[in-house]
Amino acid sequence: MKFEAVIGLEVHAELETQSKMFCACPVVDTTIARPNEAVCPVCAGMPGVLPVVNQRAVEYALRVALALECTVYNTSIFARKNYFYPDLPKGYQISQYEQPLARHGRLVIQTPQGERLIRIRRVHLEEDTGKLTHVMRDEESYSLVDLNRAGVPLLEIVSEPDLHTAEEVRLYAQALRSVLRYVGVNSGDLQKGVMRIEPNVSVRIKGSESLGTRVEIKNLNSFRALERSVDYEIQRQIQVLEQGGSVQQVTLGWDVEKENTFIQRIKEGEDDYRYFPEPDLPPLVIEPGWVEQIKASLPELPSARLRRFKTQYGLGSYDASVLVAEQAAANYFEESVAAAGDISPKLIANWVSGELFSLLNQASRVIEYSPITPQALADLLHFLTAGIINHTTAKSVLAEMFSTGQSAKSIIAAQDLQQITDSSFIASLVSQVLAEHPDQVAHYIQGKETISRWFFGQVMRLAKGQANPQILQAELDRQLSQRKAES
Repeated sequence: MKFEAVIGLEVHAELETQSKMFCACPVVDTTIARPNEAVCPVCAGMPGVLPVVNQRAVEYALRVALALECTVYNTSIFARKNYFYPDLPKGYQISQYEQPLARHGRLVIQTPQGERLIRIRRVHLEEDTGKLTHVMRDEESYSLVDLNRAGVPLLEIVSEPDLHTAEEVRLYAQALRSVLRYVGVNSGDLQKGVMRIEPNVSVRIKGSESLGTRVEIKNLNSFRALERSVDYEIQRQIQVLEQGGSVQQVTLGWDVEKENTFIQRIKEGEDDYRYFPEPDLPPLVIEPGWVEQIKASLPELPSARLRRFKTQYGLGSYDASVLVAEQAAANYFEESVAAAGDISPKLIANWVSGELFSLLNQASRVIEYSPITPQALADLLHFLTAGIINHTTAKSVLAEMFSTGQSAKSIIAAQDLQQITDSSFIASLVSQVLAEHPDQVAHYIQGKETISRWFFGQVMRLAKGQANPQILQAELDRQLSQRKAES
């Protein structure tokens, strides 16, 4: 039997407000802050305290909901989601359940097979939990709780089960991360846990309308872990079904080192959480005018920008996707195009997503802090397209610009890197190389014509990489053909 996976994603994204969801405690970076320094009676769950909704968090949630083309409800209800865990100080989480902030959205993703529309089931607000650190010391284990994160505004985005492969899951998560970053509500830093992904995976016989038993993989914090865990779980469930077994509805973790899933607990049902309306918070009523104002303030979103890059600049789907994935990279590209004048946008896209991205990755830097400005890149490409330097030299000049901050003009002048276009001088270099390697010339004459590439490299090395490639290749072909004819 042939099986297919059916996958939906729950994504939890912290909203980058200055204060928490229901109190005035500051939101701090939990990776560097001292434990429990941003805690008050409200987020610590002390008796008799009252929560107050953070308006900026609601605004940020609306930005995401509108960017995902959701229907926003004028009235939504906060609820208590009851469960007991050491990092949940109140013994319940304030969330939204029956009446969420928004429903029925959509997100288009780019796949190798073309565009795929993924439906968004709901977008709702809640508060984050604290963080547990598990310690083993002197053969005894214990856990430490840090409540700095407890009460931080959290947005949950739930997709419909429209995904069918691990690759699609990764592409959807990456596209959603781009939207969150574009609208300015979340940094997308998975390593810091500000965006956590939880896929729900099930398998069914291909062509069946009914859904299989699903499992949830909790708190994945990298796209690599997401894709590998989903792929592993799909194969595991298929194996179970092929052997005549049944899949158990459980909550799973992902072991990064062993690269397998493991059971954390038997999956709770919605009844287990005993949802009921939060008695300390009135209904959240949103004025339609405010929604329209937020909608009008949204930036050009990744999907719209991708379409524009393809039509306006003539870029292919892949090049456009790479550039628009990060808003800063897309901005850098457009500023470079504006500075470059008549230079082909395709050439600029290749240099931004190729050579510049490579240098940034090696230096562990983001493009916002690139030492090469868009104008500086445009100046370098002017030297390249004008034939003053060749492609190989341009790459070395770019690396020098990156490490020193100098301009392309000053580096080219100081190191005398202008391209050699003197055909007679290049001819003399070719003659010298052929004369110094008679055995290789003999191999060429005997039919091993691929050795011409080796000759090309030897001449270019002699020219210190500065020979015009077209002139060099034409002269090399001419002299080799002449020697072959004379033999």
